[in-house]
Amino acid sequence: MSGVALRLARERADAAPRRIAAGRVEWKPLAALANERDAWRALAGRALEPNVFYDPAFALAAAPAFGNPGAVAAWSKTGRLIGLLPARAERRYGVSGTLTGWTHPYAPFGVPLVDRDEADAAVTAFLDHAEGARTPVLLPLIASDGAFAATLARVLARRGGAMESFGTHARAMLAPQGERIAYLDGAVPPKKLKELRRQRRRLLDKGQLATVTARTPDEIPRALADHFALEKSGWKGRHGSAAAQHAPVHAFMRDALVALAAQGGVRLDRLMQNGHPLASTIALMSGDAGWFWKIAYDEDFARASPGVQATLDLTESILADPAIARVDSCATAGHPMIDHLWRERLTLSDFLIAPSAAMLPQFRYARQLEKLRRVLIATAKTIRDRGRR
Repeated sequence: MSGVALRLARERADAAPRRIAAGRVEWKPLAALANERDAWRALAGRALEPNVFYDPAFALAAAPAFGNPGAVAAWSKTGRLIGLLPARAERRYGVSGTLTGWTHPYAPFGVPLVDRDEADAAVTAFLDHAEGARTPVLLPLIASDGAFAATLARVLARRGGAMESFGTHARAMLAPQGERIAYLDGAVPPKKLKELRRQRRRLLDKGQLATVTARTPDEIPRALADHFALEKSGWKGRHGSAAAQHAPVHAFMRDALVALAAQGGVRLDRLMQNGHPLASTIALMSGDAGWFWKIAYDEDFARASPGVQATLDLTESILADPAIARVDSCATAGHPMIDHLWRERLTLSDFLIAPSAAMLPQFRYARQLEKLRRVLIATAKTIRDRGRR
């Protein structure tokens, strides 16, 4: 059999549903799961750990712009969707088809959707699929201390599998445990708060400020147009990385936000002055969790920090809503702005996984190659940064 024929045969085998103890598990193109949108949306609503980036409203809009991935879908014996892992079959470690969780620059969180009432069964189904395909698994950007990571560790222990974390880092998160109203007074040093209030007065000297919030499908397009314009007018526009400069990304953001708005999963806030947007923030919601997804501001007003002012307004609005338990900043580790406003941290890791004891030899080999790969990437970044300086 030729190499191409063998690859196609394997793909057909991987795509065929497999009967498992919990029900069945199958590999499908993500777009094909649009036919199961109701079951998918219901799963997102009862997820052990919410992930808006894997909600059908977001993921189906993002797929054409970011590689058209597949997904491992797990179903119970009663036909209920209990697990969904968007992923790619990538060539890594010399193994064709390594199962790699799907993330991209607009989806910085990779926890699969797992039914909170059947979490062990869903994770077992994911691992059964990977074991049947004889492949290790790489899951990027997993909450290290989250409920999914705990379930994964528990199921792996029963199966004799293994897991190792790479790239562990922490980013800012808003997760008030006690007094919400006075949160900012405790989180931000007094000197910093005084400076932010002075900057606010500087903006007020030039006209009244108002925050306008868009939440409905009808309101989103106009608000998003302002956001795109602000982003394009700044450094992203100068570097050619603004969303408005890339048609697939522009279309994906528009479609995803309108679809999320239809189910109450987005808010787009603009800090306005005399009808002019000074700053724009986009927050996404799923269950009791949120994601501070995007921010843009008018750099002509940079001395008054309009982006920070808009972030403060958003923070106060979130703190006033007890239904929101936590909000991920989606920022880089050590971010110079949000790290000084939000005091909690979300620890993330990339998990390399051996689905069972039988996969340990492949896992040990993959682990060494992954370590080497990351050393080479870090070295290349250091050389690049030195060259820039």
